[in-house]
Amino acid sequence: MFPSFFGAMDRLAGFFSQIARLVAVGLVVSMIYEVAARYVFNAPTLWAFDIAYMCTGVLFILGAAQALKEDAHVRIDFLSMRFPKRLAQLIEGTVFVVVLFPIFSGLSWIGIRRAFRAWERGEVEMVSPWAPLMWPFYSLLAIGLVILSLQILVEGLRAYGGKGRLQSQVEI
Repeated sequence: MFPSFFGAMDRLAGFFSQIARLVAVGLVVSMIYEVAARYVFNAPTLWAFDIAYMCTGVLFILGAAQALKEDAHVRIDFLSMRFPKRLAQLIEGTVFVVVLFPIFSGLSWIGIRRAFRAWERGEVEMVSPWAPLMWPFYSLLAIGLVILSLQILVEGLRAYGGKGRLQSQVEI
């Protein structure tokens, strides 16, 4: 069921998780620079806080689709473990497709509109002395939300098709 769409989404999630890894490297380098500037040279930067929260937010959202694909999210499934496997897959598919996909699609739409508005108005961070432009940050968040929304749809459809993550449960 939709194998080319599933494969494309899996590759897209993987691609953006690689970008998230690069963002993590940038975050680490910028924080090391800030610590050295602050404590060795007594010259803190204006941009360290902004870079930290922007990189952390982007890192989280760009890696979320890959984490979902790999079933790396924390899940509390004490109830679904008691159901027959096929019923649990149908419930998971329904939750993903009927509940989560519309919610995250709506968040994606809000994120896209917010990024466009920030670009259109040249919005800058108002509480920061550095005052960075906000549209790059908002755009990456919106892209991450779109990818996550599509990955939620894929995982829900996989569950409906009997190929969801519930086929390989490990009991602890």
